[in-house]
Amino acid sequence: MVLADQQPHLGALTSWAAWQRWRDAVVDRYRRQGQHCPLAVLMSEIGRSTPGAQAVTSALMTKWHTEITAGVQHMQDQGKVADRLDADRFAAALLAGIQGGVGIMLATGDLRFLESALDVGIESLRAV
Repeated sequence: MVLADQQPHLGALTSWAAWQRWRDAVVDRYRRQGQHCPLAVLMSEIGRSTPGAQAVTSALMTKWHTEITAGVQHMQDQGKVADRLDADRFAAALLAGIQGGVGIMLATGDLRFLESALDVGIESLRAV
């Protein structure tokens, strides 16, 4: 559900407007669901003790990471992002920022950290 809610935006990160639409979809999803996140529970509780849950979490994170990486690479192919940027590493950092922002939101109810992780990540991508 987490990744499905981000479509079609996540699979179409082909312009700056598309990146903004994806950002808004991510924030909106977490705003609507509030302080309950099945993925966070899977990652923090069940995933630690259950190999099957860890495999599911790993597959989801890999898919999310792959989609972000593909978006960065597409922007590089269009000349909108410098080739010197490591798309894989950028995607990993942005995904880690999203998950950190979600963790803080779950603990405090404050979405600003998730919004900031996405905004600063996308701004830094624009600057490269």
